[in-house]
Amino acid sequence: MIFTKNHAKILTCLTEDRFYSGAELSTNLGLSRSAIWKYCQSFSDFGLEIIALKGKGYRLNRKLELLSYDNIHQHLTPATTALLSNLEIHPQLASTNDYLLKAMSVKNQSGHVCFAEFQTNGRGRQGRQWVSPFGANIYLSFSWIFKNGFGSLAGLSLAIGVAVVRALNQLGFNNIGLKWPNDIYWKQQKLGGVLIEISGESSGECTAIIGLGLNLYLPATKTLNIDQSWTDLEKIKTNQVYSRHKIAATLLNNLLTISASFEEKTFQAYAAEWQQYDCMQGREVSIYQGEQQFDGTVMGINENGLLLLKDTYGKISHFASGEVSFRKK
Repeated sequence: MIFTKNHAKILTCLTEDRFYSGAELSTNLGLSRSAIWKYCQSFSDFGLEIIALKGKGYRLNRKLELLSYDNIHQHLTPATTALLSNLEIHPQLASTNDYLLKAMSVKNQSGHVCFAEFQTNGRGRQGRQWVSPFGANIYLSFSWIFKNGFGSLAGLSLAIGVAVVRALNQLGFNNIGLKWPNDIYWKQQKLGGVLIEISGESSGECTAIIGLGLNLYLPATKTLNIDQSWTDLEKIKTNQVYSRHKIAATLLNNLLTISASFEEKTFQAYAAEWQQYDCMQGREVSIYQGEQQFDGTVMGINENGLLLLKDTYGKISHFASGEVSFRKK
């Protein structure tokens, strides 16, 4: 499943929100009408639905806004622009995190940002697949170099969560919550997730690849295998028209700013704010670490971002990592 140049050419026409006849596309793009038909049929592999009507031609079932450097850049603050070393937008990648991991092996730098319109192997926590239909959501990763080793990064994923909530609040999306340690929630439904991969020295320079998947619109045909409650921004604000470019830029404005000052401020600067967004406080959960399961009630987090869990005997344990599931009432 490869998104080719011909796919891109056809899609560029179809983003104009009108019907294009097969003959018109064939003339404009230098492709046979049968080739046009085959390409339009294959768009479903990428999560795109094409309406084909006899006598009218082809059009997308919903308007598509493809990301562009210039349109993102116009929404960036001067401070964010100064933190950017590179901004790439790809029609298709296996994974934005994997792409940057390879890029950093060639040139290690902070502020290298990568967006993809489509991922063939997008990854969530525990190696799960991240559903990534074409041009529908935000799939981004960026690199940041930290000088003081792994030990200085305690709570980084939680601070990144705070950055995402700040961005969504600025865009007018309210009641966004955070589920320790990596998930973005809205009314107990997953809206997005953070994936951070760190390499380098334990006490010296290290590089973090920080990935974010955020659901703007998930077509029903692509959600059949999602094994948890989910939502997207379109469901949160059904009648609101929003710009993917503005969402992408607002996320970067917050993500890069927090990353640039994290070692100096540490997670303690964000702990109180994170707790305001905590959607787990007081909930009964199970925490999984390998084969071990720990049940209890969430008592929040401490100043270092460790999860506090009270068991049935009243003992409170601290967790630095783990897979957390809400227990059914």
